[in-house]
Amino acid sequence: MVTDAGTLRVPRVVIAAPASGHGKTTVATGLLAAFAARGTVVAPFKVGPDYIDPGYHALAAGRPGRNLDPVMVGEDLVAPLFAHGATGADLAVVEGVMGLYDGRVGAGELGSTAQVAALLRAPIVLVVDAAAQGRSVAALVHGFRSFGQVHIGGVILNRVGSNRHESLLREACEEIGAPVLGVLRRHEAVAAPSRHLGLVPAVERRAEATASVRALATLVAESVDLDAVAALAATAGPLSTGRWTPGGPVTDRRPVVAVAGGPAFSFGYAETPELLAAAGAQVVTVDPLRDAALPDGARALVVGGGFPEVYAAELSANAPLRAAVARLAAAGAPVAAECAGLLWLCRSLDGAPMCGVLDADAAMTPRLTLGYRDAVALADSVLAPAGARVTGHEFHRTAVTPRAGAGMPGQAGAPAWAWRDGAPEGFVVGGVHASYLHLHWAGQPELARRLVAACARQP
Repeated sequence: MVTDAGTLRVPRVVIAAPASGHGKTTVATGLLAAFAARGTVVAPFKVGPDYIDPGYHALAAGRPGRNLDPVMVGEDLVAPLFAHGATGADLAVVEGVMGLYDGRVGAGELGSTAQVAALLRAPIVLVVDAAAQGRSVAALVHGFRSFGQVHIGGVILNRVGSNRHESLLREACEEIGAPVLGVLRRHEAVAAPSRHLGLVPAVERRAEATASVRALATLVAESVDLDAVAALAATAGPLSTGRWTPGGPVTDRRPVVAVAGGPAFSFGYAETPELLAAAGAQVVTVDPLRDAALPDGARALVVGGGFPEVYAAELSANAPLRAAVARLAAAGAPVAAECAGLLWLCRSLDGAPMCGVLDADAAMTPRLTLGYRDAVALADSVLAPAGARVTGHEFHRTAVTPRAGAGMPGQAGAPAWAWRDGAPEGFVVGGVHASYLHLHWAGQPELARRLVAACARQP
């Protein structure tokens, strides 16, 4: 729900780029860390459905990284979710997605960094990889400034090779009146390793990520005019908006809801546990790599995304927890799993035994499946009634092959979702809802309320 509208005056700036790979995450994370080191309370945000960048943002800022996604939650919730996440902050830094004007395919500016900047009335800093550019950088920046209706208030030049190169680039930007707020040279100490779905999450390399973020703070503090960035952020106009709140309880029984976390299941939105707790649940994190049992009294399980394929052997070796999850599901308790959670509930993943809740096997493939999905629920479940419509996101390199019956062993099941140009997908059986579809529950708060209500009905 959204509170009555008020006026929000938090200074804010959006970090954008002409395309992916120009250094948005480096600059945004470095700015967050550098301002935090100066004692500024910074609120981090990421445009779009990305889970990995917010993990680095959180490490830099010392508070949760949050997502702003007009496609998943609707345009009307972007500003209220921003207001919720920016509560108590002196400055907000919003990292964009892809290129400045890139949004959902075939939908114009919907979901783009430019759209979010406009919804927040926030100025933009354009990060440009200038490694192979000279005076032409002026034409690029001029084109991005003149194409849309957003305000690009300055430029940060990345991967600059030498003092001479820097002088050339600065002179070019001066020709078009584009302020250069910073110049970053190549710096290996701040590089983060990548693999099949992007950067390795910070939670999987805590010590190294912490060191990288500290190095970024130093690099950005030395290379960027922080005072100029803060001054630009302060030009953001007053934002008339309500503040998103997660609602009230649906039960006073305080059922325990286990939420999977840790290195194997690090993909999730900050609002999900907030919604569960507000609905009346006691939310307890369980790490399937380390915990041999579900939390005491667990009445439900929520498993988000992550990289179970990287940890298949370790997950398989945790036989006591796998058995506990299977017992919970067999008892009819609510179990909501998406993407990585779906794989963990299968009989096997790349041949390694998993929880065996679903009569299906999962395996890595060379094919990347990626994109937004407008979906409709095909069956009543602990998350949604049949016919409910949602917009989610799919992002994986795996495939799930159901066995006969497509449900839990010995039980028939129904598909979870259907979407245009795609076969029915996922599983609904008993209290289990498992699918590849990632959902941002802040846009559909009834998901959490329905799951907690189902917990409360359990004997």
